[in-house]
Amino acid sequence: MTETTIQEVETLETVDDRPTGFKSQLIEFWSYFSENRGAVIGLFFFLGVVLIAVFADFVAPHLPNEQFRDALLQPPFWQTGGDFKFLLGTDAIGRDMLSRLIYGSRYSLFIGCIVVSISLLVGVILGLMAGFFRGRVDTFIMRIMDVVLAFPSLLLALVLVAILGPSLVNAMIAIAIVQQPHYVRLTRAAVMSEMTRDYVTAARVIGVKSLRLMFITILPNCMAPLIVQAALSFSTAILDAAALGFLGMGAQPPTPEWGTMLAEAREFILRAWWVVTFPGVAILTTVLAINLMGDGLRDALDPKLKRS
Repeated sequence: MTETTIQEVETLETVDDRPTGFKSQLIEFWSYFSENRGAVIGLFFFLGVVLIAVFADFVAPHLPNEQFRDALLQPPFWQTGGDFKFLLGTDAIGRDMLSRLIYGSRYSLFIGCIVVSISLLVGVILGLMAGFFRGRVDTFIMRIMDVVLAFPSLLLALVLVAILGPSLVNAMIAIAIVQQPHYVRLTRAAVMSEMTRDYVTAARVIGVKSLRLMFITILPNCMAPLIVQAALSFSTAILDAAALGFLGMGAQPPTPEWGTMLAEAREFILRAWWVVTFPGVAILTTVLAINLMGDGLRDALDPKLKRS
């Protein structure tokens, strides 16, 4: 075997050993994502919250609404009068704070998932229609989105919940409507950019139908910015739901939702700091972790931010 042939075989073996397709894309994505240490920390923290929410029945020491009448406003275990039975203390009617926080993570993640799913689904469809058909369809959709954006988001959500009635379901619907314009505008801009590409022109020349062209050909190439927006909107949904709960327009007592827990505890802020602090810290750390993760996704998915 000649020296040239040996080199060609070695080259082929090297190429064959390289990951291809989805696996290579996943490895490339993680290499860029892992460069952002904050994003990695946020990802692992968020996964921890997800695990706690899923296994809340096994992790929580007590039921969320179980009352201990002999332990009203008991401080955390490290303070004088605290008890290891209630690691983070109890609230005004003797419910364990740690258990309510753990079960509250379920509601926060559920709110984020539902709001992002509704906003993403409807926003992508409207954005695709606006960017693909243009003309009157585009004008009609975008003027409606402009009207929604003209109102402060929390104020508009409050008005919608006041019309629909205070509840967790209505709060999620209101937040999804408020977040809608961001997905529509982002999808429209991405679609308009993709419409000028050669592959779209080629698909039209060979007679690809409009629906297939929109959802099968164009949409997959617009998903990167939408994924980043979904991650950031997830944290916004949790914040808005907590704000509505704090104002009494979201989840209603005795639901262990973090914003509702803050609303119930505000009258004890001076003499029982833990009933206000721990739900606030839970909201802060979860939203911060999701935002850090969203920054990492943006860096990993945006080709302009990648090294050459």
